[in-house]
Amino acid sequence: MAYDLEEQEQLATLKAWWNQYGNLTSWVLIAGMAAYSGWTGWNYYQGKQAAQASALYDEVQHAMQGKDNAKVQRAAGDMQSRFAGTAYAPMSALTAAKSAFEAGDMKAAKAQLQWAAEHGEEEIKALAKLRLAGVLLDEKAYDEALKVLAGDTTAQFAGAVADRKGDILVAQNKLVEARAAYQAALAAIDKKNPGRRLIELKFEAIGGTVPADKAAA
Repeated sequence: MAYDLEEQEQLATLKAWWNQYGNLTSWVLIAGMAAYSGWTGWNYYQGKQAAQASALYDEVQHAMQGKDNAKVQRAAGDMQSRFAGTAYAPMSALTAAKSAFEAGDMKAAKAQLQWAAEHGEEEIKALAKLRLAGVLLDEKAYDEALKVLAGDTTAQFAGAVADRKGDILVAQNKLVEARAAYQAALAAIDKKNPGRRLIELKFEAIGGTVPADKAAA
């Protein structure tokens, strides 16, 4: 079909535009398609990683229930090497630490807690540090335990951290500092918390006095 004059002019205009901008437009389209493809592929990869990590986490839990510490440690190590970026990895590390502790393997317990403290979300990090400090307290590694607890922590664990610091300081016979730590713990812990009374008893045992209006009911 022959083009009429107006169509020929439009075609000429289009060709001129394409000659000037067509190559750039093609690259923009290609880049956009590549970005979309990459984003879709990344989401698929992330979903697949999460599913595999979830299955491996179940394996860790089942081994823990079966009190098979060797299997727990293997599965947790596999999780850390393959799925370190997932939330399941630090949770598996906490489970593996508990398994190792119950099996009397303090070296493995400390290693797993250290890994969780370095790779977990804030709450996981705080819990891992708290438990690691407890293991170090049992080993009489007092300065190392205090170092683990140094720095800021989440409000959720502030009282527990201060309480653990108090225990370590008492073990070092640093009673003035221990009283300050227990006072900080009491200030951070809700009056209705069932663990508050134990902190009060420890505080009073080293010469502290809990004000009547702050004592647990």
